[in-house]
Amino acid sequence: MADSTSEKPLRLMAEAFKDLADTVNSGSAEVELAPFSRACSLVSPLFVCLGIAFKFAEMDYVAKVHDIAEASKSIVTLQAMLERDVRDNSVKKSGSHSRNLLRVKRGLDMVKLLFEQILVTEGDSLRDPASKAYAQVFAPHHGWAIRKAVAAGMYVIPTKGQLLRKLNEDESSARIQMQNFATACAPVVLYIDKLFLTRELGIDW
Repeated sequence: MADSTSEKPLRLMAEAFKDLADTVNSGSAEVELAPFSRACSLVSPLFVCLGIAFKFAEMDYVAKVHDIAEASKSIVTLQAMLERDVRDNSVKKSGSHSRNLLRVKRGLDMVKLLFEQILVTEGDSLRDPASKAYAQVFAPHHGWAIRKAVAAGMYVIPTKGQLLRKLNEDESSARIQMQNFATACAPVVLYIDKLFLTRELGIDW
């Protein structure tokens, strides 16, 4: 049977972020908004597959990626987008592109950590990998009610086998693509952090 990459979300994610990572690692080019938002949109199906525990992340992430995709119609690079918000004194305002970028970055970081945890965790349960990734990335920014809802949702999170079936992957191919995504995502997340930190805007808000 011919391999159809259109039905392989993990591969598409990994390849798109490899292209972004190549841009970042070259050090000679700024990351453009259009390919960045496209790559981020490829991650959305993963949140859907994780079920109710990550419903908050799915809704928030999809909306924020859509905003950045819209911004890409008039702004070329991530740097230019942030600088525009700095100029307008709107970086930390609710709904600003920069605030949305930080939320999207957090979603990417969570997926990267989830994949890293899956790769080092034995067995079929995703509860431990997902709980660790959530605790590290999202929990510090969430109130008690959301944290409690996520904890409850972890009890009905799909197994690793169920997740891989939804993603149309087998164990060996999934491990390769998860590792590829985690490796490529790391410099991209770091690049976004630096955009904020070099302007003394912080990243914990």
